[in-house]
Order: sequence, then C-alpha cells, then structure tokens
Amino acid sequence: MLVSEVFEVPKVPFMGARSDIAIKAADAVVFGAPHGTPYQDIDNKPYATAPDVLRAALEEDARWPDHWDFDLGGPLLGEGEFIVADAGNLKTSSLDGSGNRLLIHEAVSQILDADAVPLMIGGDDSTPIPFIEALKPVGPLTIIQIDAHIDWRNERRGEPFGYSSTMRRASELDHVERIVQVGIRGLGSARREEVEIAKDWGAEIVTARDVHRNGIEAVMAHLPDDANCMVTFDCDALDTGIMPAVMAPTPGGLTYTQSIDLIAAVIHKTNLVAFDMIEFVPERDLNGIAAITAARIITNTLGCLARK
Repeated sequence: MLVSEVFEVPKVPFMGARSDIAIKAADAVVFGAPHGTPYQDIDNKPYATAPDVLRAALEEDARWPDHWDFDLGGPLLGEGEFIVADAGNLKTSSLDGSGNRLLIHEAVSQILDADAVPLMIGGDDSTPIPFIEALKPVGPLTIIQIDAHIDWRNERRGEPFGYSSTMRRASELDHVERIVQVGIRGLGSARREEVEIAKDWGAEIVTARDVHRNGIEAVMAHLPDDANCMVTFDCDALDTGIMPAVMAPTPGGLTYTQSIDLIAAVIHKTNLVAFDMIEFVPERDLNGIAAITAARIITNTLGCLARK
C-alpha cells in the first residue's frame, strides 16, 4: 500500500507540522489512528475524533511558529532545519481490528523507511500493539509506557489484541528488550497473576507515587544511555485534575510538568525512535483544556526532538 492509500489529509495539520510535503522530506511524521482492536460489546468510537480534536486545540498557536516557547527555551522547532509532516488520519474502521492493525503497521513501516520518527495520535489503548510490532527495524527497543495501568492481560473478553493487552503482546516481541512502566496507580484490569508475570519478565514498574516522591530520576535510572526508546503515553497517566478526558479517571497521576520533563530527559539521554499518545476521550473534555494539555505534551516532544 502507498501512503496516499492509507492516510486521509488532515483538515488542520498538527502544531508545527506540514501536510503539503511527502513523508520522505520530513524528520518526524505525525499521524492519527482513530481505531484499534475493539472488544465485543465495548465501543471504541469515543476515541475516534481524538487526533483531529488535538490538532484543532493548537490551531491558533500554530500561527506563531517563530514565537518563544518557554517550555522549550526558544521557538518550537528551534533554529535548525527540523521538518515535521502531518500525514493525516489512517482510514481505520471501528469494528475491523485486524484491518486496523495492518494499517497502523504499514504506516509506521513507511515512516521508518523514510528515516523519520513516527508520532501516532490514537485512538484507543490497543493502537500501540501494531505500532510497537512495526518498530522491529529500530530494535533492540526499550518501551517507556506512561500510563495508569500495566496492560498485561493475555486476553480480555476473548480478545488478545485489546486495550488491556498492549504490554503483554509487546513482551512477546524479540526486538523488545526492556519495558519501563511509569505512573502506575489505582485499580485496573490487572490481577495478581498479571503483576507477577510482568515482574518475572523484567518490567520495571514505577508508580505515580514513586515519581512524586523521587522525581523523574525514579524512571531515568532504568534507562541506559543511547538506548533506542519509544514512549507510549496514555492520557490517563495524567492526574484527573488536568486530564478528565479518559475512560478510567484515577486520582494521583502525573503533572504536566513531570510529563514534559520526563520526555525531555528521555530524548536527551536516549535515542527516541517513536512516540504515541492514546486514550483521549473528547466528549469528556468539557472546556477544551484537557485537549490543550494533551496536545502540548506532543508539541514538547516535537520540540525536544528538533533540539536533539
């Protein structure tokens, strides 16, 4: 499949990105994956508009690319030649799990073939499964999962590729050598069995409490210099006070500043080869502030990549 066959051109490109260039001309490529693999009787449609909502959240800011960004200490993309493309949204379908996985895998493969960094905006919690699979060419891979939940279920409702199984599937891939799980807290789908399997595999579980007490060094201590890393960022990793727009709001999450400082530190210390953001639920964002928060985290990731 060609790029034009899997993507729909965005109405509004993401902040700092261009929709008028080919992915082979870009250093990083943003794209939306509205749907992943659904569960029977659990609708994945609430996530579907997230990519476009996050693009629109910063539409006004995108008019000022040369303005000083105090999160980054300069203009968003710095002073160099770093180019970001927005390929648009994949032509996914809410009920077609296998087809959606194929589209995501193909999109990531094309972006890697173009020597660019893929940044995916989901979409439900299952969209990272094919995303991580497609990163085999840049392995051995360290996954930094920023999330409230560990997602180690082998299956749920008979579906092995659903929302609760992302890290379990990742752990089975030969090119994944390390998993660091950050922001974990509260009640999720994991039982004692899943926690023990994750720990036996070697997953490092850094709870939100660990980060609050010890700072981002609680995470960075687990990351070797120059490792090839991907960050998968579930919006429910953030505290509910700033991110109510998720399906499972859980108190005690990370702050915005902790999140962007962690991503900046990862990019500085390691080689960030991919990033995704998932589980933003637009209908639960009553005033649009949560969309700005989520979009700004992606923006900071682009800004840090540009400076690397």
